[in-house]
Amino acid sequence: MRIPGQAARVAVLDPSGAIFLLRYDNEEVGAHGAMPGGGTDPGETPPRAAERESREETGWTDTEVGPLFCLWEHDVTRAGVPVRQHEHIHLAHAPRRDRVGDLTASHMADRILRWRWWTPDDVIGDTEPLWPPQLPGLPAGLRRDGPPAVPIDLGHVPKGTVRVWNPVTG
Repeated sequence: MRIPGQAARVAVLDPSGAIFLLRYDNEEVGAHGAMPGGGTDPGETPPRAAERESREETGWTDTEVGPLFCLWEHDVTRAGVPVRQHEHIHLAHAPRRDRVGDLTASHMADRILRWRWWTPDDVIGDTEPLWPPQLPGLPAGLRRDGPPAVPIDLGHVPKGTVRVWNPVTG
C-alpha cells in the first residue's frame, strides 16, 4: 500500500519561453531534469510550497508563483515507505538570470547536480530523462497560449518508469 504524498513545482519561464530546469540525481530515477520543487510541509498549500522550493533551490525571492497549470503523479520510496506522490505544477514568469547566493549545501542535500535555462527546442531535442516525462510538450504551448483554463492532468507514471519524451509518439 502506498501512502499519499504532496509536492509542488514551479515552471519558471523567461520572456522568450525558455524554462529553468535543475538536474537532480536520485537512486530511484537517476539523473533527470525537473522544475524546481519538492514536498509540501504540513499545512502548506501547493502554491506556497512551490514558492518556498523555488526560493530554496534558486535563491530568487521575487518570483511570483502563478496559476496551477498541470498535475501528475508518480511512485517514490521515502525512508523505505512507498509513496504515491501527487504533484502540482504552477507557472511563473521571470527574467533569465543566474541563481542567487551560495546554494551549495542546499543543492548537495537535494542532490542537484546543475541547472540551466532550456529553450522549447532544447527540451524537445535533448535525450536527457525529464520529469514529468511529458515536460517537452509544455513550455512552447504555455508561451503561445498562456495557462490552460483547466489544469492539464499528465496522469500517473509508475515507479521505475524512466523514459525520454518522444515528440512523435508522446
